[in-house]
Amino acid sequence: MKRRNLLSYTALGTATAALTACQTEVSTIVRGSKPNPLVEWHMATSWPTTLDTLYGTAQYVAERVSALTEKRFTIQTFVSGEMVPGNQVLDAVQAGSVQCGHTGAYYYLDKNPAFAFGTAIPFGLNARQQNAWLLEGGGSELMNQLYAEFNVLAFPAGNTGGQMGGWFKREVNTVADLKGLKMRIPGLGGAILSRLGVQVETIAGESLFLALEREVLDAAEWVGPHDDEKLGLHKVAKFYYYPGWWEPGSSFDLIINRNAWDQLPIAYQAVLQAAAAQANAQCLAQYDRLNPQALTRLVKQGTQLKFFSPAILKACQQESIAFLEEQALTDPSFQDLYRSWQTFKETIEPWHKISE
Repeated sequence: MKRRNLLSYTALGTATAALTACQTEVSTIVRGSKPNPLVEWHMATSWPTTLDTLYGTAQYVAERVSALTEKRFTIQTFVSGEMVPGNQVLDAVQAGSVQCGHTGAYYYLDKNPAFAFGTAIPFGLNARQQNAWLLEGGGSELMNQLYAEFNVLAFPAGNTGGQMGGWFKREVNTVADLKGLKMRIPGLGGAILSRLGVQVETIAGESLFLALEREVLDAAEWVGPHDDEKLGLHKVAKFYYYPGWWEPGSSFDLIINRNAWDQLPIAYQAVLQAAAAQANAQCLAQYDRLNPQALTRLVKQGTQLKFFSPAILKACQQESIAFLEEQALTDPSFQDLYRSWQTFKETIEPWHKISE
């Protein structure tokens, strides 16, 4: 045998042995010489039953954890309001009332505006870019520094992709048309539009239909075609605007009480991380399958798709930039996340303009 071939086979044998050893080590960790302990957790979520996609993602995490541990580690999931209201999941996990939760970081802007970076920033990163920043650009590390102040750690576990701009009972063509408009829109999107004269309302998703029907609202944003269709919003407002510039790629988190995490066997910690990663990919794939189907149905039923005018988009973008800069000047944690996010955005966008 030629020396070159001998070296190749030797290297292959060494690699195979290393892989076998690695697999044996993982098997030993997961299965061990004795069974891992029985662990039962509760997961509070921010999702009503109408959000079958996001609540389904929380259930998917629980199912994967159970399957990967042969039902020795189980998690019971609860819809919004069963254990705590949807916007109080972080509080429940922080207090240890539940061991984990599935939620959006931007529901907790009242605790720290920097939480917005964990979900979406106006005119910011799309789903791929957001995942890249969180997983490869240091975003998750910075977000977990913020979560640590609440005795919590988080893993990305879901993304809706780009959201829609919402349902309007009348057309909005100019910035002047926004003044006095009563619109349901939370988070930074609401903060930006309020600077342009919108009367921002925060109403639960299950109440949006009646609020639009009774003209308590002039407009409302929820998520996208699949979720919006389930609420029947197309029956009470016919103008469906895009893009949802305030949520171009919204990511959601599996949040875990730090004390509960520290008590888990290493194998279970690895399983939770793996389940979150799988759910992160699954959620976006599901939305990418369901939204086109729902949008086709909505248009056939008379929904009128409308693109926000260049004038409105320009004004909203200017206000968004001003808002972010103002926050960065007054809040050190916001500034750290903003600078990291901004640098990553400036780096990745030129490539995506070519590749996408």
